[in-house]
Amino acid sequence: MQVTETLNDGLKRGYQITVTAAELEKTVTEKLLEAQPEIEMKGFRKGKVPMAMLRKQFGPRVLGDAMQDAVDGAMKEHFEKTGDRPAMQPKVEMEGGENWKEGDDVIVNVSYEALPEIPEVDLSDVKLEKLVVKAEEAAVAEALENLAKTAQSFEDRRKGSKAKEGDQVVIDFEGFLGDEPFEGGKGEKYPLVLGSNSFIPGFEDQLVGAKAGDDVEVKVTFPAEYGAAHLAGQEATFKCHVHEVKAPKAAELDDELAKKFGAEDLEGLKKQIAERLEAEYQGAARAILKRGLLDVLDAKVKFDLPPSLVEAEAHQIAHQLYHEEHPDDHGHDHGAMEPTDEHNKLAERRVRLGLLLAELGRKQEIEVTDAEFTQAVLNQARQYPGQERAFFEFVQQNPQMQQQLRAPIFEDKVVDFIVNGAKVAEKEVSKEDLQKAIEALDEV
Repeated sequence: MQVTETLNDGLKRGYQITVTAAELEKTVTEKLLEAQPEIEMKGFRKGKVPMAMLRKQFGPRVLGDAMQDAVDGAMKEHFEKTGDRPAMQPKVEMEGGENWKEGDDVIVNVSYEALPEIPEVDLSDVKLEKLVVKAEEAAVAEALENLAKTAQSFEDRRKGSKAKEGDQVVIDFEGFLGDEPFEGGKGEKYPLVLGSNSFIPGFEDQLVGAKAGDDVEVKVTFPAEYGAAHLAGQEATFKCHVHEVKAPKAAELDDELAKKFGAEDLEGLKKQIAERLEAEYQGAARAILKRGLLDVLDAKVKFDLPPSLVEAEAHQIAHQLYHEEHPDDHGHDHGAMEPTDEHNKLAERRVRLGLLLAELGRKQEIEVTDAEFTQAVLNQARQYPGQERAFFEFVQQNPQMQQQLRAPIFEDKVVDFIVNGAKVAEKEVSKEDLQKAIEALDEV
């Protein structure tokens, strides 16, 4: 077997691997001799099938395996010898292709982009600022009032009062397409909160001003993307009878409300709210701290980047931004997104920092534990209620998905390692200042 370098330009590498016909023949014979004692064939005892018959029946398949093993072995030996790590899956092309025939040498051309050598980076002088926000009484009070609204009840309005947005109307309704009622369009004594947008667009608006005892005809058009195909885009009339009109009544801010949310008393609930708010603030502050760290690292190192990785990342960024700007377009038939100079610049930063963090993590032997990975899968599975088992099976069978789940955990652990060794100064700020800092991240 012979390996000849054909390209060495920057990070681009090319090699030609030649496996002679004699080497292949020797490997095929060895494999057949190894398997012969276990092979049975009609008319022959086990292990006594002639080599000529074995070669005729199993030779082509064994030859294919021998070719693959030879190329794989040569590639493995090459990477161990050179220390190269391909940025992406190497491109492998066999000369002759379908015209190759048994007895010919096998010549394979391999090309790839090598990951660059990551320079040593001095982390001893890294200085970072960590924003700290305390849960102010006003924020706790606002959160407490919002909780009270979710626990609100409704009480009868004065007789003859007209319903307004926020009120609850108790109605009977029946839907018609033309003169014919349709399945699933009927309900009795349904409590509908006006302004909740829980019914078809336009339905609730037409009940504003209704009084108890009124009969109201509501005319609506079902959305074109409505779940029931026979109703999508159809004009419908709902005949409604209003039984009651009720006004919202916020829950009292007392110990009873606290108990509904799992606290012993109102003070305990306030403490829980404060802790939750500060946990949210800490999450936002960490994002700002991490951006600051990445900015520091980006300024510290420069090295050549594999063009294929940058190109793939730039297209991913362009695709992601397109869907952020077109949230109603859920498909992928919009054609290729052509990256801009801004996309390419951001892609270079992401690839550079990704490679640097990966190298730092590798040197520190940082790994994602089984427990951490399992928790990530559990968190992701919660987004698919009722299909958790199917999601687990999908992850088990999909190495790419496994990597997508492991990558952010690994990155966060590397970030934590660097932050723990850095000089971090805490700065107490207001919730508003923290919000402005988060918004500034989105502008970069």
